[in-house]
Amino acid sequence: MTIQESAEMYLETILILSKETELVRSVDIADRMGFSKPSVSRAVGLLRKNGYIEVSDSGAITLTDSGRGIAENIYERHTILTGILLSLGVREEVASEDACRIEHYISEESFEAIKRHLDRSKQKQ
Repeated sequence: MTIQESAEMYLETILILSKETELVRSVDIADRMGFSKPSVSRAVGLLRKNGYIEVSDSGAITLTDSGRGIAENIYERHTILTGILLSLGVREEVASEDACRIEHYISEESFEAIKRHLDRSKQKQ
């Protein structure tokens, strides 16, 4: 299933926040992403409507299984791509920003090839 880059970014942010704290709220997402609260509220509504998140009566946001799957896939891409760029000598801030752009557009085929290459490199060490 293909979803928009912005939805992927929101899901990834929710995943990261959920690793840092027990309760994820819209205000936390807005603070982390630097977006306005109304923009986040709209996005949360769309993510909820599409079955990627659940929102409790108290405003706690949790990922559904499908939302978690997408978020974990994007987070893995981000982590691996950032690591590669860092190993090439790219400054941390630039590496993270570039990885964030690349993670949404790289094909599954290319990303799997990168992971296989990294696995082979680790085995040689």
